[in-house]
Formats: sequence, C-alpha cells, structure tokens
Amino acid sequence: MAANIPGIIARFVVCFLFGSIPFAVLAMKGSGIDIRQVGSGNPGFNNVLRVSKWRAVLTLIGDMGKGFFALWLVRHGAPGAGLGWLFGFGAILGHCYSPFLKFNGGKGIATSAGVMLVLYPIWAAAAMAYFVVVRIIGGRLKWPEAGALASVSTWVVFTILMLGFVSPQDAVYAALLTLFLAWKHKQNFQRLMAHRSTALESRGSSGGQA
Repeated sequence: MAANIPGIIARFVVCFLFGSIPFAVLAMKGSGIDIRQVGSGNPGFNNVLRVSKWRAVLTLIGDMGKGFFALWLVRHGAPGAGLGWLFGFGAILGHCYSPFLKFNGGKGIATSAGVMLVLYPIWAAAAMAYFVVVRIIGGRLKWPEAGALASVSTWVVFTILMLGFVSPQDAVYAALLTLFLAWKHKQNFQRLMAHRSTALESRGSSGGQA
C-alpha cells in the first residue's frame, strides 16, 4: 500500500481538478450575468435555475458529468471500494472549493450524483428518482429551501440503500459524505429554521389577535 500512495494521491488530485471546473460559471458565459452575484450566490444548478432553465440544464450535465468522468477515469485498477469513495470525494471537494473560483464553489450535489452513478448505478438511479419526485413536489407546494431538502434527503436515502443492500462499510462512507453535504447546506437549513420561526410567530400573533 505504501508503494501505491503516490499513485493514490495523483488520482485524487486528478479528480479534484476535474471537479473544480466551474460549469455554472461557464454556462452563464454570454449572458452578462455572474451567477455568483445573483440569487444565493452559489455557482451551482439550483441557483442557475433561478436565471435560465436551459443554462441550468447545461450546468447539471457538466457538474454530474465531471463527477462521473473523473471517477470513471481513475478508479480502474484501484483496489477496494474505499478508494472509489475517496476519489469521488476528491471530485466533490474540487467542486466545493474550486481553485478557479478562489477556492469557493457549489455545494456538491450534482457532482456527487455523478460519483454515485459510477460507484453504484442501480442504487444511484433509485436515489435520483426519489430526488426528482421530492424536488417536483417541493416546487409545486412552494416549500422553503425545497432544493436543499431534496438534495440532502436524497443522500440520506442513498445511505440507507447502502446499509440495506450493499455493506455497512459503504453505508459509513455514504453517511460521512452526507454529513459533509449537509454541512455545505447549513445556510439553507438556517434560513429554513428562520422561516419556520417567523411562520410560528405569525400564527401566534394571529391567534392572539383573534
């Protein structure tokens, strides 16, 4: 294993660099809009969707594709599932802390979906089907932070699938990545809690006036 460490580091760096390509920024080229200056300021699919649907589709394809391609490229010949998760995390980390964006970036959901598709395509497809359903329902019902809720809960579902159908070890890896992605969405959850607190206060005031 010690002899393989330079190779492992090199593959991790390759994944990080692929993951760092800022497709949200590239998709907005020619629009005159810096996606980092509008909406949430997040260079990712959900924020681009606020501006342009077709540019959001380009962002989604790019962000998922870089996670998929980076992991597909480097995992051949790498022993053990653990290294696949490690290299996948490298791509997600590159997306979240891109050197092309002064080590800022998105929140890693689309890139992590690409990683899931390489590691466990069947369970990834099941988790992504769940995401689509929850995202559509949340959008139609106008849930606050619907994107964040759908995104993080999808990784919770994927973790459960790993535990139930793959192995406890993979479930641990998935759980750790879920915690990281949830932490990246901490501002979304803070806004959600503030929204709920405001709604409860409004209901209390209305009840008191009645």
